[in-house]
Amino acid sequence: MIKHITTHNLAKRTQKLLTLGLLSSAVLLTACSESTAQEQTAGQKVDAAINQVEQSTAQASNKLEQGASELKQDVTDAAAAVKAEVEDAAITAAINAELARDAELNAWNIDVDTEDGKVVLSGKAPNDQARERATRIAAQVEGVMKVENRLTLEQS
Repeated sequence: MIKHITTHNLAKRTQKLLTLGLLSSAVLLTACSESTAQEQTAGQKVDAAINQVEQSTAQASNKLEQGASELKQDVTDAAAAVKAEVEDAAITAAINAELARDAELNAWNIDVDTEDGKVVLSGKAPNDQARERATRIAAQVEGVMKVENRLTLEQS
């Protein structure tokens, strides 16, 4: 059975490993220090080493949590950006499909651009009525917030 590792579990495991490693290092460094060997008892050395390990572990844990939080925010931001792009593409496709159904409007002559729900129509329309109809068609599509009609009239 595969064990599911969450960011929280990973942080706890990393914290334990850091604590053990830092504690071992601190004890060795304290024991090897000649200048403090004469001034501190063995118990004081161990206490100082434990204090140092706790501080280092807390700092490492904070950095790990901050990194995980930043990663989570980056993933959330990327997902939101992808969602917005997909929604805009769906709006553009729906408008193009509706324009293609209109007998007077030539969907190939109309360019539809969508960004954040704002639609820009550009290209050629055969007459004023068709130009206005293109605006209404675009505005009726779900998700459209605004339509800017830049269609020009075809020259006869």
